[in-house]
Amino acid sequence: MKQIIQTFLFIFFLIILSACNSDYTVGKKRGYFKIDLPQKSYQKFDQPGYPYSFEYPVYAKIVKDTTFFETRPENPWWINIDFPQFAARVHVSYKIIGKNNFDSLVNDAFQMSYKQHTYKASAIESQEIVNPDNVHGMYFTLSGNTATANQFFLTDSTKHFLRGALYFSAIPNEDSISVVNDFLKKDLWHLINTFKWK
Repeated sequence: MKQIIQTFLFIFFLIILSACNSDYTVGKKRGYFKIDLPQKSYQKFDQPGYPYSFEYPVYAKIVKDTTFFETRPENPWWINIDFPQFAARVHVSYKIIGKNNFDSLVNDAFQMSYKQHTYKASAIESQEIVNPDNVHGMYFTLSGNTATANQFFLTDSTKHFLRGALYFSAIPNEDSISVVNDFLKKDLWHLINTFKWK
């Protein structure tokens, strides 16, 4: 009997020792790829003939927008600010007040932010924009899985009206794009704070 107990203890001891040497892994939490964000640095957009200027990131490129829902834009000053590294784009449209009713332009900007996104947005925040260079408007931050989380419009109320919206080339998922969205939101505010009418 003593020999059986000793054999049993010996086997038990071996099992414990072998368990200590095994490669045990803890299940990993679900996550997303790490994104390397570039250093913030800006350059000026001040093209001849354009009725506005601003600063934008060096890791972005500006492309003239040539289509608007398969038609031509109403004027040649529509642009896109592309962020190839993030598969993101800011659509920028410009309208002349006089050819367009000011109240209609403002109402359209609010509708595009509120009415079209309320069924997906969990919250919509608006923040007034006032820039000392006769630039004012509104910035909209949308929470939830919306197509765009950042929209804004800028105007001088008499001649110029510009609208911008940041989109990602991905299925809307607030969690997966939140880091990049917050990063680019700072660039949008830099654009707004350096914006000037000509």
